[in-house]
Amino acid sequence: MVALSLFAVTAPGLEPFATQELVDLRLLSPHAVSREIGGVAFEGDLRALYTANLHLRTATRTLARLGEFYAAAFSELRKKAARLPWEAYLSPGQPVAIRATCHKSKLYHSDAVAERIAGAIEDRLGQAPARLKPRAEGEEAAPAAPLVIVRLAHDQCTVSLDTSGAPLFQRGYRLATAKAPLRETLAAGVVLASGWDRRSPLLDPFCGSGTLPIEAALLARRIAPGRARRFAFMDWPGYDASLWSRLLAEAESQTVATAPRLLASDRDAGAITAGQANAERAGVAGDIEFTRCAISSIAPPPGLGWVVTNPPYGVRVSENQELRNLYARLGQVLRARCPGWQVSVLTSQDRLLHSMALPFERERSLALVNGGLKVKLARGVVPPS
Repeated sequence: MVALSLFAVTAPGLEPFATQELVDLRLLSPHAVSREIGGVAFEGDLRALYTANLHLRTATRTLARLGEFYAAAFSELRKKAARLPWEAYLSPGQPVAIRATCHKSKLYHSDAVAERIAGAIEDRLGQAPARLKPRAEGEEAAPAAPLVIVRLAHDQCTVSLDTSGAPLFQRGYRLATAKAPLRETLAAGVVLASGWDRRSPLLDPFCGSGTLPIEAALLARRIAPGRARRFAFMDWPGYDASLWSRLLAEAESQTVATAPRLLASDRDAGAITAGQANAERAGVAGDIEFTRCAISSIAPPPGLGWVVTNPPYGVRVSENQELRNLYARLGQVLRARCPGWQVSVLTSQDRLLHSMALPFERERSLALVNGGLKVKLARGVVPPS
């Protein structure tokens, strides 16, 4: 199979976890890690490409880098882009969406750059592609055509093709949502960052629509997150359906029957209903104990475990005192009922964490982004009572 230059795109802060996933999948050597801001570069054949899309939990999408070259004039850009092997990924006349960005380059007009790339595709394939408007980065819907991503920086042009289609956080199970739901990729990253051993109980007392416990269940049971969805590479001329079927069968054979005890609670009845419906679609409804209750009523099992949660942040000043009281109560409950437990809390405000009066370890905090908002994952151990 032809070697491909691939790139797993991640949200800020999730690069180390995508790196470890690629190492665990044997798609990246631990001695040749190529992590960049916003993702991880790796190489492989079609099997590696399919495997990454099927199994990666923390990546937003996987790109195939078609080529990189210097271009300081539009004629040069079109000529060099026409040398790329477009026929391996596109059919003549097939509609495409082209997203171009320009940074400190002589070619600074992104629309003109996209126009020359479309011309290069026509030169190579003999028929002009219809151009569709690409979705803005961060929008959940996939473009209705293959997405070509062009980046010009200091006159160096990188041309990539999206292999995923809809972003990888669209697992297909989260149709019902509560307020401010976490993206699945971020939830998976939070669970991985917590250090959960995948054997001990895990408790989320602010479960919302259930994304954190669902991702924990998928992780513990080794269920491939992309097993039930389509990908952009399935529309390529060289798509190998038999290889994909074999990879699905391999993934199914690696799943385990049960997960450790997962407890999800929320005081909002609608959130619990949404969480149960999402867990059912994800195939892990039997692995999660959903309970409608306030944090004062949570009942952790005996022994040690993990608390991994995403409490409300609040954006209005008037909410600050109410939220500080909520976080203070959470800290009190954890000290009383979860002594010795590992705790990971995702929040946007240090003052809320301080209200919990728990010994979070500053060196273990992790900067992340949730829905465009800078947040922090604070980690520590609940002190013994």
